[in-house]
Amino acid sequence: MSEPELIRDVVRGVPVFPDKMPSFDPAAAPDSPIELFFAWLKQAVADDIAAPHALTLSTVGEDGMPDARVVILKDLGPDGWQVASSSDSPKGRQLTAHPAAALTFFWPAAGRQVRIRGSVSTGRTEDNDADFQRRHPVARALVLAGGQSEVMENRQMLDAAVEEQVRRLEATDKLASTTWTVFTVAPEEVEFWQADQQRLHTRLLYTRFGAGWRRELLWP
Repeated sequence: MSEPELIRDVVRGVPVFPDKMPSFDPAAAPDSPIELFFAWLKQAVADDIAAPHALTLSTVGEDGMPDARVVILKDLGPDGWQVASSSDSPKGRQLTAHPAAALTFFWPAAGRQVRIRGSVSTGRTEDNDADFQRRHPVARALVLAGGQSEVMENRQMLDAAVEEQVRRLEATDKLASTTWTVFTVAPEEVEFWQADQQRLHTRLLYTRFGAGWRRELLWP
């Protein structure tokens, strides 16, 4: 019998960071983490980094255990980072019961990571509906069909439910959802991480301090 393959052997030699990475001078960073994040995001888009608006949303489940999944950043404004989901989805229920979350952006091609922690608030009805209407018709049909993350007996049930809701959308102008919700994460802490080939990573932490922010360097 052959020896089982070890993970460390599978990944040995796989590059962790790219040969060339953008520079980052914390001393030149702006006063606001939102301003710095926007600059990093625009640079990621300009550099053709895949899905730079994708993030890991971490929440707390009803059992007190952490939960996480990858979602898309909806918007960013003075109040914080926005994501969206049905309020009756697992993440929607978790954000409602425990209105706090952590967001993680990771851009391997740039050797950059951004981590955000903060409290969560829900959007106004008009904001929720506006975001819902911007979604692809099939995405809206899925929301209207409900049942996200529930056990599905077969694919035919899904297809039938989506087809029914697509017909409703085609028959009713701007059909709204009663559950679609925009969640805003108001940051208390934001950390910017720039990788280094020698593992001397640069870490800049913004912490809410009164009406402004305190900036501190962290050990790698």
